[in-house]
Amino acid sequence: MPVDNGPPPLIGSDSSIETDIQAMEEFAATLANEVQTGYDPHLQQVIPAMLTQLPEGSGDFPELRSFLELHHEVQQQTFSNTFNFRDGTNHFAVVAQSISEEYASSDAFARAKVRDVNEGFDAAANPLLGETGTGVKS
Repeated sequence: MPVDNGPPPLIGSDSSIETDIQAMEEFAATLANEVQTGYDPHLQQVIPAMLTQLPEGSGDFPELRSFLELHHEVQQQTFSNTFNFRDGTNHFAVVAQSISEEYASSDAFARAKVRDVNEGFDAAANPLLGETGTGVKS
């Protein structure tokens, strides 16, 4: 039995990571479908509750007024987080699909650069960006 003498060696610059393109396509499709059919309908149900505004507290009761102000801030952050989760998860699915499409015709040992993945996330987050990053599709 080998002895664990520390962390594994780092992946060298001449190493490669193999990826199952078909599995990545299935993952992207499943993730996008789950966001659309599993998350978004529930989000639409809770939006009215998240938009409920409480009345302002009386100036004679500063603790209540302070609580209501903090409640409003938390309510707004929760609202933002729920949409950011949906949109971020969808962006992740778009990137996985994009990378799988780009490398589907490559041989099994083609290497995706970290830059390719980062550009995929940038393009998913901002659809107006093209491959050049200038906003003009090349």
